[in-house]
Amino acid sequence: MAPIVWLRRNMVIVAGLLTLAYLLLPNLVVLVFSFNAPAGKFNYSWREFSTAAWRDPCGVPDLCGSLALSLQIAFWATAGATALGVMIAFALVRYRFRGRGAVNSLIFLPMAMPEVVMAASLLTLFLNLGAELGFPTVLIAHTMFCLSFVVVAVKARVLSMDPRLEEAARDLYAGPVQTFLRVTLPIAAPGIAAGALLAFSLSFDDFIITNFTSGTAVTFPMFVWGSAQRGTPVQINVIGTAMFVLAVLTVVLGQFVAGRRRNHTPS
Repeated sequence: MAPIVWLRRNMVIVAGLLTLAYLLLPNLVVLVFSFNAPAGKFNYSWREFSTAAWRDPCGVPDLCGSLALSLQIAFWATAGATALGVMIAFALVRYRFRGRGAVNSLIFLPMAMPEVVMAASLLTLFLNLGAELGFPTVLIAHTMFCLSFVVVAVKARVLSMDPRLEEAARDLYAGPVQTFLRVTLPIAAPGIAAGALLAFSLSFDDFIITNFTSGTAVTFPMFVWGSAQRGTPVQINVIGTAMFVLAVLTVVLGQFVAGRRRNHTPS
C-alpha cells in the first residue's frame, strides 16, 4: 500500500516528469545520432560511434551559410519585434484610445491564424508591391509574426506592475525618462526578455512562412528540409544539439540570475 499512497501524493510531480521526458526524448535522439557514422546518406540507423561531425560541423556545403542566415534573420527580427512590441504593450496597458479593443484583438490574430494562410497572404502582398523576395521580405515577415508574441509577454508583465513604485519615483523628483530607466524598465525586463527569447526561437525555427517569402535565400530549417529529401548529414544533428544546449544554458543562467536577485533583495 505504501507505493500506492506515495504515488497518489506525488501524482502531479510524476506526471510532470514523464511529460518532460517525453518532450526531451527527440532531443536525446538527435544528440545520440550526432555521434553516429552512417553507412549511407541517411542518418536514421546507428552504425558506429564517431566524433567526425563534431570536429567538422561545416563539412557539408552551404550548411553553415544557411545557419548564419537564420541567426542573422532571427537577431534582427527579434530586435525589431521587441522594440515595437514593448511600445505597443505599454500603450495598450497604460493608455485609453479609440480602437484599443480592436488593436487588442488584432494582436492575437497572427497567433491564431494558420501559418500557411499568413504565408500566402504575405507572399501576395509582396508580389503586389513588386518586392523582390529575399532577405528583406523574410525579415519583414518574421518581425510581423514575432511581434504578437512579444506584445503578449510584455503586456502580461506590465499588467502585474505596481504603479505605486513609479509614483514613488516621481515623488522623489525623478523625471519621466529617469523613472522609466530606473524603475519601469527593470521591473518589465523579465517580460521583455521572455518575449525576445520566444521571438528569437520562433524566427530561427520557422519554415512555412520563410519558404513562401524567401525567394532564393535558404535558411537552416529550409536546408534541413531540402537535405531530408536526398540524405541527412550528421552535421545537422550537431547543429541541432548545439542550439538545444545553448537554449538550456540560457534558461539555466536566467534562473540562476533571478534566484540570486531574490536572495539579495531585502525583505
